[in-house]
Amino acid sequence: MEAKHRRKPLRRGRPAHQFTVAMAIMSLILAGGAVTGLGTSMLRPDPATGPAEAAAPSPTGDPSNTTRLVHRDRITGDISPKSVVASPSGTVIANNMMYSHTSTLYDASSLELTATVADTVDLAEFGHPERAGETTGAPVEAVFSPDGKHAYVSQYSLKGPGAGETATDDCAAGDAIGNSAVYRLDLATHEWDQVIEVGRVPKFLSLSPDGSVALVSNWCDSSVSVVDLATGEEVRQIPVDSAPRGSVVLPDNRTAYVTAMYADELYEVDLVTGESELVLETDRKPRHLVLSPDASRMYLTESGADRLLELDTATGEVLREVGTGREPRTMAISPDGLALYVVNYYANTVTKFDTDSLEEIQTVEVGQNPIGITYEPTQGRVWVANYAGSIDVFDDTAPRDGTIEP
Repeated sequence: MEAKHRRKPLRRGRPAHQFTVAMAIMSLILAGGAVTGLGTSMLRPDPATGPAEAAAPSPTGDPSNTTRLVHRDRITGDISPKSVVASPSGTVIANNMMYSHTSTLYDASSLELTATVADTVDLAEFGHPERAGETTGAPVEAVFSPDGKHAYVSQYSLKGPGAGETATDDCAAGDAIGNSAVYRLDLATHEWDQVIEVGRVPKFLSLSPDGSVALVSNWCDSSVSVVDLATGEEVRQIPVDSAPRGSVVLPDNRTAYVTAMYADELYEVDLVTGESELVLETDRKPRHLVLSPDASRMYLTESGADRLLELDTATGEVLREVGTGREPRTMAISPDGLALYVVNYYANTVTKFDTDSLEEIQTVEVGQNPIGITYEPTQGRVWVANYAGSIDVFDDTAPRDGTIEP
């Protein structure tokens, strides 16, 4: 699909904060003010004037940039987790692709497996009588509804009646690849209760803060689907560019940012008008985005450049950057916004960063090929999905006492 979008004057993915800092210091000096703590105050606006409410503290009450990760357990079994995502209410879901054809659910407190949900559905039961019979999916990513009652899970592809050609990351079969879907899981019954058709090879998905809209990245369509969750229907597709993946939706519930991973680009999209705008040319393979709790900042991993960027959500401008381990992929942010956790796929590590300074706090070893990560808020734990077949769980409530794990 040819992307039809406007282009802002482009910025390369390089830091642009030095001039701003210098001008701010000069202004403070001229006003007779002190510059103590300037870096923190500039990079963390007063929550009272920000677009969202103040961030929640960690379960211990200690700021998350003053704690350290301590390994608690490694979960194994018949899993091949592409992602792991925590609900707001004590449930964690791992999505096991076509290698296991399941989504597995865990209790956040006990770490026990509570359900294994197969990705098999009969599409005739979901409004597609022409596709009656067994259809299997391939669970990729998930997002929970704000009330924690449902999980929406993207399916890499559908295999069954009317499915089309086999889907692959190189999209070699082109238009012959059939559309796929997002399944909705009822957390009370552990059953799929809705199937929403989207584009080809959907991967990441994000929800608007009010829970009314889902944004789904269609890898082989170079587009994102906008889904009305009240009706369970796709209302439009918005073109971006090659291999869209990560996304975030801002507090206005209509403005979003989307990465085009193989195009090395970042887009701003309007979920209401369907317009997309190229706002930043990045370095290689921009993959994942997360918002700060006050939504004033967003963080972007460049998996092909081993780099983490901090951006201004109002403009898409790069504020700061820092190196990571080899091939950073998914990130998670603590509820108080003071710590960012990044998986390093080829280094088999997770790095914790202090968002005030953007300096490394700690790097810990995990299983083979860490690819997904989530912060579980009820217990103050970090869960890491290792694609080779395990999940590592870390407590992040221990105080930093000067002895940091290697």
